[in-house]
Amino acid sequence: MSVELRVPEVGESITEVQIGAWLKAEGDTIERDEALVEIESDKATLELPAPVSGTLTKIVAKKGAILKIGDLIAELTEGASTGSAAKAPAKAAAPATPAAAAAPAAPVAASPASGPTPAPALTKAAAKPAPAAPLSSAAPPRVMPAAARALAEAGLGATEVRASGPGGRLLKEDVAAHVANLGTKPPAARSPLDRAETTAPADARGEESVPMSPMRVRIAERLKAAQNTAALLTTFNEVDMSSVIALREELKEPFQERYGVKLGFMSFFVKATVDALMHFPQVNAEIRERDIVYKNYFDIGIAVGGGKGLIVPVLRNAERLSFAEIETAVSDFGARAKENRIQLDELYGGTFTISNGGVYGSLLSTPIVNPPQSAILGLHAIHKRPVAVNDEVVIRPMMYLAVTYDHRVIDGRESVTFLKHIKDLIERPTRMLLGL
Repeated sequence: MSVELRVPEVGESITEVQIGAWLKAEGDTIERDEALVEIESDKATLELPAPVSGTLTKIVAKKGAILKIGDLIAELTEGASTGSAAKAPAKAAAPATPAAAAAPAAPVAASPASGPTPAPALTKAAAKPAPAAPLSSAAPPRVMPAAARALAEAGLGATEVRASGPGGRLLKEDVAAHVANLGTKPPAARSPLDRAETTAPADARGEESVPMSPMRVRIAERLKAAQNTAALLTTFNEVDMSSVIALREELKEPFQERYGVKLGFMSFFVKATVDALMHFPQVNAEIRERDIVYKNYFDIGIAVGGGKGLIVPVLRNAERLSFAEIETAVSDFGARAKENRIQLDELYGGTFTISNGGVYGSLLSTPIVNPPQSAILGLHAIHKRPVAVNDEVVIRPMMYLAVTYDHRVIDGRESVTFLKHIKDLIERPTRMLLGL
């Protein structure tokens, strides 16, 4: 029975999606709930599962196609795959090749009466291992981050290695196995420029036009709207990370043993931020038409880099979470963002955002507000610098903090004291445990 695969409802206010990578090719056997294709919205990338078991008969929408909700993506045939049965008679009816003709002669290959010609062909065919099935050009492998690094180190392309992970994913183990099968030392990693020079003349110049993904379009729209609408201003401060680093070093091992997750810096900043928001409620507010809406809950967005761009999953009711719960949630966000597995409902409704550019080496930046929020906290890299402590110059691990805020809601005094409150809590983290 024929079954149609159509674009489902993927979230409130989302009316169109873009087809991403196909994880299956036409003619492939599929199982119910097995991932078939990625669909990209302006919020997230989702894997669309097969509604039935059977065969992927026809791909209607190719990669990059823009579809409306309800549009046809593919056609499926429910039931056992007929692809193998259909191909078998065709092969039987085809004229026999010399190698194929030699195969039935295997039982009598040692007899002198069987003739000398088939035996060498049989011996050669038997000695040569069967070649691996080629990768489907319609379903390029989905490369995991660790596999991407291994490919770069080995100087290989993704299409050169067979993917064995779920949904056609290319794993680090696949690259290692491929290199081992080559039986030679991997070539030195080449830069994109080096690879281009091997396939094009030295004087070749070209351009490639790639459509913006729905998520990238949405990011551009929202951030530009923030610049055009809000009265944005940024205030800075610096924080001595010595106390947090010492506390983290002292407790990281028992913390990980008990909770199964590393004790990082983000939980300290989330706790300090929530405390500061309680003291300065306008920083947690937003403008709705001519009203300022104050919120008595604290849903903190954590900006993370995903496979398709920057996304901001939300820690709901962060004021109720322990250090361990925060670290577990943040670690889970980071892992799932790299695989584009963040759910749509995890991206809605944040009241304040924390962006950590320090993980990429940023020393100082001005983060941009994520509307309709009114402020965002920017964290940066930790560097040892000489600072004056008790009239003496000492070396301390220092971090610059930045708060960008909407001046329509938040005055300069509130933004400065808000940031200083965070600084004071981080420099004396035991205050957070006592609620001081």
